[in-house]
Amino acid sequence: MKRVLEQVGLRALRQIDPEAAHMLAIKALQSGLGPTQGPITSDRLQVTLAGLSLANPVGLAAGFDKNAQAIAPLGRAGFGFLEVGAATPQPQPGNPKPRLFRLTQDAAAINRFGFNNDGMTTIGTRLKEASVNLPVGINLGANKTSEDRAADFAKVMAHLGRDVDFATVNVSSPNTEKLRDLQGPEALAALLDGVMQVRGRTPVFLKIAPDLTDGEIADIAAVAQEARVDAIIATNTTLSRDGLRSAQASEAGGLSGQPLFERATRVLAQLSTRTDIPLIGVGGIGSAEQAYAKICAGATAVQLYTALVYSGLSLVGDIASGLDQLLARDGFSNVSEAIGSRRDDWL
Repeated sequence: MKRVLEQVGLRALRQIDPEAAHMLAIKALQSGLGPTQGPITSDRLQVTLAGLSLANPVGLAAGFDKNAQAIAPLGRAGFGFLEVGAATPQPQPGNPKPRLFRLTQDAAAINRFGFNNDGMTTIGTRLKEASVNLPVGINLGANKTSEDRAADFAKVMAHLGRDVDFATVNVSSPNTEKLRDLQGPEALAALLDGVMQVRGRTPVFLKIAPDLTDGEIADIAAVAQEARVDAIIATNTTLSRDGLRSAQASEAGGLSGQPLFERATRVLAQLSTRTDIPLIGVGGIGSAEQAYAKICAGATAVQLYTALVYSGLSLVGDIASGLDQLLARDGFSNVSEAIGSRRDDWL
């Protein structure tokens, strides 16, 4: 019955503006409408990521709960870990609306939000008040008008680091002008150094773009290794529009969802040959089989977002349970045994 109600709700939400629909979904979660089974787990699904014990390797990607408004209900939805944000030092409205577009024919979305959020102070208060029994991380961002964007990341890290289990340096969003320039070796090394100096004991992750050359991937891996980053998230949204069918395909912004799967997985596999840093696979995951493919390509864990728009939060449990079955089918006693087992398929 819950599945039927979820599908009815999803169909209704798809009839209205995407951003308004998303805010209604957050309010529904706050009202108690959503899965309540808690983290799905088994001996096969339990895995350690950057020192964090995960009940399962299926996480929520940043952007779904930008302002940390639904941490508790999301913590009961079946995930093994959550990432909220991005948070910037000062609140900012982001880019003009409309800025979120459904590409239904492609099971995808395009957004150009531009780090709209309530700011680190408000988000920090919500993080302190949240009660959840799984790791929660914060995605770090920079204000659009900042004169020193690298310093913004360290500022948010210093303010929120004690209230989270990990923090992600996000220099890969395509929606803040020149932000991706911070992925260059010298700029990235300086930025990470500033964040590391104020992190305390909080693990620091780095989120990279999918639109990178082999040389750029190698450079980022080397910088991340030198900086002792605890994990790399591969990848953020893409600027590519290859093969899209939907009418909204020409909208500016970052593309997420099914069309990103192969591109992001190839970057993940390439990265896994360049570094021993744990990797988190993101981009186009809409099934247990796709989550499993990311793990076999080199990921320790995965994250979801866009597929939830089309399939609902029940997808989380489906993917976690399906992963358990796929690991058992292939004779793996634990997620860790499967990591990178089919990397060569993507190289």
